[in-house]
Parts: sequence; structure tokens; C-alpha cells
Amino acid sequence: MKQIIFLVASCFFGLGVLAQEENSKITIGINHTIKSSILNQNRTIQIYVPENYENSKKSYPVLYILDGQWYFLSGVAVQKALRTPGAIPEMIVVGIHNSNPLRRTLFDDEKGKFTNFLKNEVTQYIDSNYRTTKERVIFGWEAAAYYISELILKEKEFYSGAIITNGGYASEDLVKGFTSDKNMYLFMANSRKDIYYISSTDAFHEILKNNNPKNLIWKYELFNEEVHETLAHLALFKGLKYYYHNYDSPVFESIQHYIDMGGIDYLTTYFKERAKRFGGDGSIDEGTKNALIWLAWNRNDFEYFSFFMEEFKDVLTTRRYDSAYWKNRFGQFYLKHKDYKNAIKFFELGIKKYPNSDLDAEMKQGLSEAKNKI
Repeated sequence: MKQIIFLVASCFFGLGVLAQEENSKITIGINHTIKSSILNQNRTIQIYVPENYENSKKSYPVLYILDGQWYFLSGVAVQKALRTPGAIPEMIVVGIHNSNPLRRTLFDDEKGKFTNFLKNEVTQYIDSNYRTTKERVIFGWEAAAYYISELILKEKEFYSGAIITNGGYASEDLVKGFTSDKNMYLFMANSRKDIYYISSTDAFHEILKNNNPKNLIWKYELFNEEVHETLAHLALFKGLKYYYHNYDSPVFESIQHYIDMGGIDYLTTYFKERAKRFGGDGSIDEGTKNALIWLAWNRNDFEYFSFFMEEFKDVLTTRRYDSAYWKNRFGQFYLKHKDYKNAIKFFELGIKKYPNSDLDAEMKQGLSEAKNKI
């Protein structure tokens, strides 16, 4: 959690130092006031758009943050941090402000009115004024978590996913009545130290586990170190990673891990499912192919190295391998494992096509050694 807090702080305070040096303002987003006829009051929302929004024609998924007065900046920081390695897509982030005691009233006794406000005023405004997809994820902490637990079961076609923390519960009847033609993702988190609300999230978990509603894909995660007031930031991070669990390329810690997950059949299914959710042609991407070739080489697994080199031979013609460095590396590995035919092929290709003063001698020596073994 300390790392997450530091990440959030450094993301904005680091920008602050730069801004002071250049005497320029930092713009995280905008404040907008909705004159709500449903709630009969003015309501503040905060809106963040991706950095290249103005220069792009793309449409973006939207992350809605309830209690934006507390968690809007965390939502932006976590979204930007996960974007850096490409773990999730760019998103529009919308923070919806609430204040006590009205906050608890709208999340409980007047939740129908608040849902009407969310759908017909907030979301309608965002969809009308920004380029959005129909992919909507909603986040809520404590009282908002209880509200969202029921919301996603009732408004199942409106939201794609939800992240709830330090609270949450829906009745068994409501869970049993859930039906949807599309997948709904739910990530819920709590701390073992949250003595106020853990009993209800545990009970909700049991109801979900016992009924296992179709097309509701959910995960419940408990944390040891966090408390009621601190878990929200970590839950946002974990929740977005869970929702976008198959957006990025899969990563394997070992060849055995690759085997245990199902090998090529697993990869084929993974990328087809990813294409259904996020687009694409459904084929195994170059990054995964490159990573598996490297993994087999790094772990000295010649059987799988040979398999990947043949299975993924299309990537060998890409710019990544367009150098003497790679021809020598492959040649040396084949030589080490006594596959002299392939060693000769890569050494000759490296010497002829990629003359390199640093590697020529090594490749020529390897070539000579391989030819002498045949």
C-alpha cells in the first residue's frame, strides 16, 4: 500500500515541481456542474480525458468514481500508472462528488433517484460531450460499495464492471435473479482489519459462491495490512487490473508455467477471448511469441526453444531480430545443443547480412566449429 500511496503522490507532486520551474499550471481535468432536475440541486463532477484526446478520434471506456471528492485523483493516477506498461487502455475518468449526510441517503433510501441521476444526467452528459464507448466501470468505497452491489445486478446492461471496497452486499434473491447476455465483472476487496464491514462482504461472497450467477465474473480479495480508511486506493489498482486481466499479453514465469496453463491451446483461447472483448484478429501477438522464445533460451530449455522457433517463425523476420546480435545468439544456442544445421544457418546469415566488427570473429568461430561437427 505504501508503494501505491507513493505512486499517487509522486504522480502529482512530481508534476508540481516541474510546473513551478516552468511557471505553468497543472491540469488534471475539469470541474463541471450539472444542474440536476432529478436531485433538484447542483452536483459537481470532475472529468479527466487521456493526454492525446484532442488529437485523437478514438472513443474511450469510462471509469466512474463515486465519492469523487476523495478518489478522483486516485482514479486518474492509477489509470495513468497502469497505462505506462500497457496493462489497460486509456480511459476517461469521471468523479462524482457527494457530501454527508446526503451521501448516505442517496446511496440507501433514495438510491433509485441516484441511479436515475447517474444514468440520465451524468452518463448522458458524458456520452453526449465526449467520445465514449459503451464500456463503463464504476467504483465505490464503503456506503457506495453497498449501493453498487445492487446497482450492477439491477442495471446489468448499463455497466460492464464494478470495483467495490470496504463494504458491499446484495440479497440472495437479487443474486439469483441476475441474468445477462454479456459478462459483468465484479472485483470486491476488504481488509481483515475492517471490523465494521467485513461481515457483510464475507456474506456477499458466500452468496455469490453458492449461486455462481451466469456471466457474473467476480473475485473477492482480502488484505492483511490495510484498514477501513486506506484500502480504497489499492482496491482501485487491483480492481482495474482484474477487470482488464486479459487486455495485456500473458506473462509466464517459467516453461512449466506455460505448460500448466495449457500451452498453445491456452494461448489460442486467450487471444480469441481478448479479441472478442477488445478487438483484434485473435492471433497470438508478437510480444508473447518473443517472450516465449526468450524464456526458453534463458532457461536453457532447448526442446521448447526449438518448438517456439518453428511455431513462431513469422516473428523471426521482424525488425527485432534484424541484427548480428540475434543471429549470433541463436547460432550459439543451437551450437551449444548440437543442432549444427541450424547453428550454421544463423551464423552464415549473420556474417553475410549483418557484418559486425564486434561479433564477426565469434560468429566465424562458431560457424567453423559447427561445420567441423557435421
